[in-house]
Amino acid sequence: MSTPHIVKALVAEDEPVLLAELRDLLARLWPELEIVGTAEDGIQALRMLDEHRPDVLVLDIEMPGLSGLELAKQASGRCHVVFVTAYDKYAVAAFEEGAVDYVMKPLSVARVATAIGRVKEKLASAPAKLDGIFEALARTGWRQSYLRWITASHGNDLRVITTDEICYVKADNKYTIIVTPDRESVIRRSIKELTAELDPDVFWQIHRGTLVNVNAIARVSRDWAGRLHVSLKNRKETLPVSDSYVHLFKAM
Repeated sequence: MSTPHIVKALVAEDEPVLLAELRDLLARLWPELEIVGTAEDGIQALRMLDEHRPDVLVLDIEMPGLSGLELAKQASGRCHVVFVTAYDKYAVAAFEEGAVDYVMKPLSVARVATAIGRVKEKLASAPAKLDGIFEALARTGWRQSYLRWITASHGNDLRVITTDEICYVKADNKYTIIVTPDRESVIRRSIKELTAELDPDVFWQIHRGTLVNVNAIARVSRDWAGRLHVSLKNRKETLPVSDSYVHLFKAM
């Protein structure tokens, strides 16, 4: 006889009292559920997501470190997601995009029980893709705040890179390389995604596969063929500028 699959859950909520309440409700209403971890910020939750590979992710939409929306994109297709939020506009858009359910704050026993029932119904199917969640929210009139940091794995460590540290980012097949003054880090996100999430006034696209931090530019020069190249303050390499983006430097 095969051993029944134990459903694992990760709970992420930055308010300690609400986190404890949510954990206790889940334990009472779904005693067979194994809560493999709880997190009070998005960075910690992302680390636990990779470490524990839960079947279900219950998370607050607004958290420090990495927002629940950004975390949900990292969990897209990997586990079933239930959002906890105080804002209807987030919840409805997330639900329409593919989240299993959403629970509004303050928590209600009946509403959490309903969410659990919906999760149980979905467990036999593959987790939904949530890649379009930002686009869905944009249709509600929501304005996205730009990324302030990016997380990158270095061996067993998870490095937090603030956007101020970044000199430039460049595409590398399905991955993206984040370049800071002292190292290069590879992340599993496309340059297209980052272009949409980084502040366009700070990160200029100068090539199809390159974004440069304007604050990291030391000078712009032309080569013998008249092509522009960007020199950086804290890196030795220069970055070519495609003809399509030369107009960005007219005022410099």
